[in-house]
Amino acid sequence: MSQARVIGLDVGTSSLKGVVIDERGAVIDETERPYPVSRPQPGWSEQDPEQWWEAAQAVLDELGADEADGIGLSGQMHGLVALGSDDRPLRPAILWNDGRSQPQASRIEEELGIERLVELSGNRVLAGFTAPKLAWLAEHEPEVHRNIRRVMLPKDYVRLRLTGEAATDVSDASGTLLLDVARRDWSSDLADAFGVDPDWLPELHESPAVTGHTESGVPVAAGAGDQAAGALGVAVTDSGDPASLVLGTSGVIFAARDAYVADPEGRLHAFCHALPDRWHVMAVILSAAGALSWLDEAVGGGDGIPELLAEAARWDPGVEGLVFAPYLSGERTPHADGDVRAGFAGLGLRHDRGAMVRAVLEGVGFALRDGLDLIAAAGPGGRGPRSARVSGGGARSELWLKILASILELPLERVEAEAGAAYGAALLGGAAGGVFPDARRAAQAGVKVIEEVEPDPEWVARYAEQRERFEALYPFLAKLPPARP
Repeated sequence: MSQARVIGLDVGTSSLKGVVIDERGAVIDETERPYPVSRPQPGWSEQDPEQWWEAAQAVLDELGADEADGIGLSGQMHGLVALGSDDRPLRPAILWNDGRSQPQASRIEEELGIERLVELSGNRVLAGFTAPKLAWLAEHEPEVHRNIRRVMLPKDYVRLRLTGEAATDVSDASGTLLLDVARRDWSSDLADAFGVDPDWLPELHESPAVTGHTESGVPVAAGAGDQAAGALGVAVTDSGDPASLVLGTSGVIFAARDAYVADPEGRLHAFCHALPDRWHVMAVILSAAGALSWLDEAVGGGDGIPELLAEAARWDPGVEGLVFAPYLSGERTPHADGDVRAGFAGLGLRHDRGAMVRAVLEGVGFALRDGLDLIAAAGPGGRGPRSARVSGGGARSELWLKILASILELPLERVEAEAGAAYGAALLGGAAGGVFPDARRAAQAGVKVIEEVEPDPEWVARYAEQRERFEALYPFLAKLPPARP
């Protein structure tokens, strides 16, 4: 019997990653292609969708896609890809970390009310979501808005180019604010509220479903948004499982649920999971490893992140009172504030570059702890997860994992396959191609924990004190100034 080959693609914010797995779930090949993010105004974040397709073509060619048994897709959520009648983008895609639609989000949330929004969608109106971006287009680029014939999410634009099919899955669609998450179907009430023509929306599928084939006949799964795919990729599929902790550009704590549940105040995201009978709750901070990358660009001087982490390790927990709020592009959980900006507090003459790096690592941890506490309060019996499985680029740092384990007061587990969302996408592609009987069992069989990082009791005590300083900082942070006309 020949070895199976299943490909997973993850259309990320900074690069497109591809992974190949076999019938046992073992990674046998992987590659990546980077691309830039454009920031034409403060608070804006855009990409040319053609860059995703060019990267996807290069990755698929390198991984031998014509010989694959199945392909699964994942990608950054919430991005608005507005297509015209020729199925080509009318403008650059507006990304998940773009805050320009905050005025529209605030207005619509005031008109509908948080209670009604949570009833309809399980979520509040956040500037990063897809629907308020469409409202922004209607006001600021009306000609583009008039010419829209189709609205896609980033991974689904790649699918359209790959198979010719316009489709999405319910996990990714959950982040548009146009989905009735409890019913796993588009919401006509939400489409009306945001002025969205239902004909613009792609056909909905569950994540393992086949949504077309490549020119060479390879089946392509519906796939999933990056967080649901990443959780599947570390076998976080059921209530009672460990949480998923993702340290990518953003930071996410994800807990699976066997039934739909939403936070009444919309402080947590309530989304569909990548499995047909599962949902999840999710706490999101917009800058995690992205905050470390920002600091490297700002003060790294070309020395690179490993050197910065080595300098950070020379400082004790708490960094002599130095605190960093990581709200570089606004924040979601728990503040739902697209305009707030980051800041250091407590800088002194003794602090150096390493101190700033350590404060960034800790500040991300404190922001994630805000979300973990909400997840715990909403959990079965008011209990939170007992551990978390980590993925993303930030999970490669031993220092950061020890800091996070101590702030979150959770053991953190590393798994053998580090491909994250791309690995989860491959599991879905294998289910679509008949390599696996179902994605859930494939994940549970293929994911192996190889290391556990425990909280340091001394650090736990120090971080409890430092967290009080962090919590006090938010009301004093600066806000984003209005965009230029």
